[in-house]
Amino acid sequence: MKTENPDLERIINDIEPLDTSWVEKAKDRTARLVMPTRALGRLHEISEKLCAIQKTLEPSIYRKSFLVMAGDHGVVAEGVSAYPQEVTAEMIKTFLSGGAGINVLAEQVGAEIIVVDMGIIPELDLSTLPGDHNLIIRKVANGTANLARGPAMSAVEARRSILTGFQLAGDLFEKGAQILGTGDMGIGNTTPSAAIGAVLTRSNLEDMVGRGTGVDDQGLQRKRDAIQSGIQLNQPEPEDGLDVLAKIGGFEIGGIAGCILAGAYHKHPVVIDGFISTAGALIAHALCPAVTDYLFAGHCSEEPGHNLMLNYLGLQPILDLGMRLGEGTGAALAMGIMDGAVRIFKYMLTFEEAGVSNKD
Repeated sequence: MKTENPDLERIINDIEPLDTSWVEKAKDRTARLVMPTRALGRLHEISEKLCAIQKTLEPSIYRKSFLVMAGDHGVVAEGVSAYPQEVTAEMIKTFLSGGAGINVLAEQVGAEIIVVDMGIIPELDLSTLPGDHNLIIRKVANGTANLARGPAMSAVEARRSILTGFQLAGDLFEKGAQILGTGDMGIGNTTPSAAIGAVLTRSNLEDMVGRGTGVDDQGLQRKRDAIQSGIQLNQPEPEDGLDVLAKIGGFEIGGIAGCILAGAYHKHPVVIDGFISTAGALIAHALCPAVTDYLFAGHCSEEPGHNLMLNYLGLQPILDLGMRLGEGTGAALAMGIMDGAVRIFKYMLTFEEAGVSNKD
């Protein structure tokens, strides 16, 4: 399925729920593996879901890719971050040089990393950047507007950000990627993510809003106040994911939502990372609830609202390590667990093959 000039409504209409008959076929093989019944716990659920997504009893996630979406945010003007906005562009350079956390952990699981400028403020000079073949510039605008003072972006920009993520993920799938991880970079992006989480899960701000990069008590209050102002002023409509993204979201969040739609459309698994990636998943879910059939939650973030988001989506995190870095690091670690689940399913002997007596 080609992804040139996609239409969002057509994409949504063409996404099909998971064929659960493949889960049952996979469970039948699991039941014959030489171990007590389902003795490896959630590893079995992971492998069986992968079988259903790929419609095979020979699942493969060998070819792994990450799209790390980057964007800047006008709401930083409200004093919601402990770090200056310049860090967004500086971290892109670190990704390209191979020195960030996601580089280290993605290499461990053999995943390629593509960094996407979805809308950072500066214009990057490709001639001065290391590893620029791993950078794609699809800038929607030079940062969002301040969501506390008005809409973060136009409806046209929101749609563009989603379709950009959809196209880029679709291109990777068509080139052979079997599984996609989502990552993010953007100083201040826990603020729009928390705003999206509060609106779409109908949670209160005290439960949803955390310290992000580590703001103090005053910074946390400024963050809550900015989100409250943005929600009251913009009145995002919870039943309309595109409206929520436009009024209180971010370009990289829209890009991640597009990646998730692409996974469901192309029937490929997508592993979301932490708080920001899950905000993207909430947007995608608001547009098409069936996307969660193709999603794995890599981990549960230290951000207090992340568990609320995951519960709303019906996703159980693979890991819970108190992480809050973003970038895709939790998803990369989770892929190692998923590799193990696949290997158990495919290569462990059955009772019959091992010549071991099964239970009566």
